[in-house]
Amino acid sequence: MGSISIILRRPPYGTVDAAEAIRHALGGVTEDMTVRLVLVDGGIQAARKGQDVEGTEYQSIENGIRDCIEMGVEVVVDKSSMKEEHLETEELIEGVSIANSYEVAEIIKDSDTVMIF
Repeated sequence: MGSISIILRRPPYGTVDAAEAIRHALGGVTEDMTVRLVLVDGGIQAARKGQDVEGTEYQSIENGIRDCIEMGVEVVVDKSSMKEEHLETEELIEGVSIANSYEVAEIIKDSDTVMIF
């Protein structure tokens, strides 16, 4: 039906951006679209496993990322952003893939639609 890349640049908590990016990703995949959720800059923190939101008003973004993966959304983190954000490969949720900047650019170029959060 088409393809969409959803780029999340903001950290997972403090704004609605991460939750909205996940909501749109899940909506797209239920409409039989090819959906890629691309995490860059502070957005890569959404792919960190073991997020603890107890005692806050937030729901776990980690659960949303896991739902995306289970539903067939390709979740990709930018390798250079991992270095900037001090996030190691073993800290990523299982099923998240790592892409270099060239690969991220190709994902975006090959998409019919791009949304940025």
